[in-house]
Amino acid sequence: MSLLEITNLSHTYGEKILYQNEALELFKGEHMGIVGQNGAGKSTLIKILSGEIIPDGGHVVWQSNIKLGHLDQHGVITGDCSITEYLKRAFCELYTLEEKMNGLYEQYASTGDEKALLQAAKYQITLEAREFYHIESHIEKVMNGLGLSVIGGNRLISELSGGQRAKVILAMLLLEEPEVLLLDEPTNFLDKEHVLWLSEYLSAFPNAFIVVSHDYDFLEKISGCICDIDAGKLRKYTGKYSDFLKQKQHLSEEHIHRYLAQQQQIKKTEEFIRKNIAGNNSRNARGRRKQLERMARIAPPSASVSKPDFSFLETTGSSQEMLNVKNLEIGYNYPLLSLQNLTINRGQKIVITGFNGIGKSTLLKTLTGQIKKMSGDFIFADTVRLGYYEQDIIWESPCQSPLEIITAYYPSMSTKEVRRQLSRCGIKSEHVMQAVSTLSGGEQAKVKFCKLLLSPCNFLILDEPTNHLDALAKEALQDALKSFGGTVLLVSHEEAFYRSWASQVISIEKI
Repeated sequence: MSLLEITNLSHTYGEKILYQNEALELFKGEHMGIVGQNGAGKSTLIKILSGEIIPDGGHVVWQSNIKLGHLDQHGVITGDCSITEYLKRAFCELYTLEEKMNGLYEQYASTGDEKALLQAAKYQITLEAREFYHIESHIEKVMNGLGLSVIGGNRLISELSGGQRAKVILAMLLLEEPEVLLLDEPTNFLDKEHVLWLSEYLSAFPNAFIVVSHDYDFLEKISGCICDIDAGKLRKYTGKYSDFLKQKQHLSEEHIHRYLAQQQQIKKTEEFIRKNIAGNNSRNARGRRKQLERMARIAPPSASVSKPDFSFLETTGSSQEMLNVKNLEIGYNYPLLSLQNLTINRGQKIVITGFNGIGKSTLLKTLTGQIKKMSGDFIFADTVRLGYYEQDIIWESPCQSPLEIITAYYPSMSTKEVRRQLSRCGIKSEHVMQAVSTLSGGEQAKVKFCKLLLSPCNFLILDEPTNHLDALAKEALQDALKSFGGTVLLVSHEEAFYRSWASQVISIEKI
């Protein structure tokens, strides 16, 4: 029996049909990855499965009394407790059982009631069987794996950044071990080492999960099947991500062959009918026309999704030394990171790596003037014109459309030109007038890139720019950075993205 059975699923978003009369099943212990282009409906499907969104039609049936664990790509958590205190809530049932057991032992000590002793012993056996006395080491293992130990278990939830809170939620879900995990972009706020740890953890996860991710190396490691959302269809493929690619390519080629063969048959039949409908063979022609009318037409191949056109507007910069950092200390209420000396010259493409929470994003925010330095100094050359991409997707006016956002920043541009620029970045015409907050994470990222691409610069500072982007958009950004003649300072956890063009990779722990 399946854990999940979807039948006749239909849902539209605005004027776009995401799915129409689709079906999907998830079985016990199955590890499923969900893929598709930005805006295809991946996150919407997760929200439908979690009950956050009610579909327009169809049935989503979970096995009765099943426990779900859900992480969305904008993980939200509140509270004044510490990280460790919050994570211990995953075992609240066992802590309650311990309290009962201790109460029974106290009762026996004071009254000599052997029934209380026997019941306490049963509770003791249950706690040992469920590894209650290893809870702290289990929590520590997950915190280490996701990079939370560096932040500190005593840090209050209220003091954490959005990415750190998302990791706490993920840690809680892994500790709870629900029957089904629903994870939307779980690697967005993880560094390379933590993505590797999570992939190994999920590969050995005993229960089922459904994961949306644009990190295809990650999907290759964790998935036993792939659900592809393409042109309003949900198709399930058995095997890893690489197996899915081969199967989809084969099916696509087979579909094109069958479609072209049918089109050729239709053309010949129509030509015969046209020549013979009024002649001696009119009866035969009429019979063929009826056959043609009853023919089940093969749908034309889906139009291929075009790759966005990312290309940065370059300005010249004559200075050889573009940035000089000396004894810079950064942080908020206390220092996170100290940089003794760092010099970036014209045309260099520097990638900064390091575990999450060490201060990579804080460094970029300090260099771009968003937060004040604590001590030391940094100096940009007079000729530097910065272009900055921040990883957090936050809008001053979430109800504004992409058209309104770009027009506000570039009021001299005509509506037609703004639409052209948005289209160039991969924003579909039907989404140009939607509130930006209603778009998928990938589409919102493309709106941010559209804004950046229209601003001339010679020094790009990019903070995890591949978060939310699909394969084609990543490829487009990779091409743009390769051809960019200016200077680049990039924070990224995806080695496959920067390996081919970075001139230097700096591990921030070793500075």
